[in-house]
Amino acid sequence: MAKILKIYPDNPQENYIDQVVKTLRDGGLIIYPSDTIYALGCDINNLKAMEKLAIVKGVKLEKAKFSIICNDLSHLSEFTKPIETSTFRFLKNHLPGPFTFILDANKNLPLAYKGAKTVGIRVPDHSIPQLIVEKLGHPIASTSIRDEDEILEYSTDPELIAEKYDNLVDIVIDSGYGDNVASTIVDLTSGEPEIIRQGKGEI
Repeated sequence: MAKILKIYPDNPQENYIDQVVKTLRDGGLIIYPSDTIYALGCDINNLKAMEKLAIVKGVKLEKAKFSIICNDLSHLSEFTKPIETSTFRFLKNHLPGPFTFILDANKNLPLAYKGAKTVGIRVPDHSIPQLIVEKLGHPIASTSIRDEDEILEYSTDPELIAEKYDNLVDIVIDSGYGDNVASTIVDLTSGEPEIIRQGKGEI
């Protein structure tokens, strides 16, 4: 059964965040809030955890396109090819925020991402995922739990989310009702922003 931790963004309890980080280090899966919708996450460097994340999402790991959740832009060079100053400035102007930016991947990606030509980078404007990544010491892999054929409440009500994923994840962070609009996906691989999916963020 998943452990439910009530953590609120205005005053996140450090001992609860520490529990989440330990779970991630141990290869566990979490459900966490963001500045858009609730999401599934795991340690990006733990291959077994990444495989579990793919199973829960119902996709093959090699075809999964899990976002990389960072707490700031300092991790960019670990995952992406060198980017133009203008592109970096554009990112800095929009992050943290409700965006997923698609960038050209480098060859140093974690094992689960090997062969990927591009990666999706997120820096949510939300203290909880930022604190988790900061304490973990590196980004987490993430995917939305909102399915197109599910009723709206599954993506916004943490209690319903916890019921649905009770035997599939280790921790559900209850941070109150989430949003029901996903992030805006912006492709920056050509140098010019191209909106792939219009979501919460406005470019």
